[in-house]
Amino acid sequence: MILRVLFFGAAADSAGTREAQVEVAEGLTAGELVESLKAKHPGLAGQKLLIAVDQEYVAASTPLEPGCEIAIFTAVSGG
Repeated sequence: MILRVLFFGAAADSAGTREAQVEVAEGLTAGELVESLKAKHPGLAGQKLLIAVDQEYVAASTPLEPGCEIAIFTAVSGG
């Protein structure tokens, strides 16, 4: 299946892109996608990433559906 992945903020800088189309196996989870993206974009490795599917934050165990839109963010805290 093909997914549209959007990168925001520091994640976009680390990935070197703001958007990508990725082909993945059916039944892939959000966490597995993040690990795959870290392997493809080494700048993301070591970062705590948040993932949203169709504009809602999801857990790593969430299965992904064909055609869904993925957003990747770095976790940020303020003080």
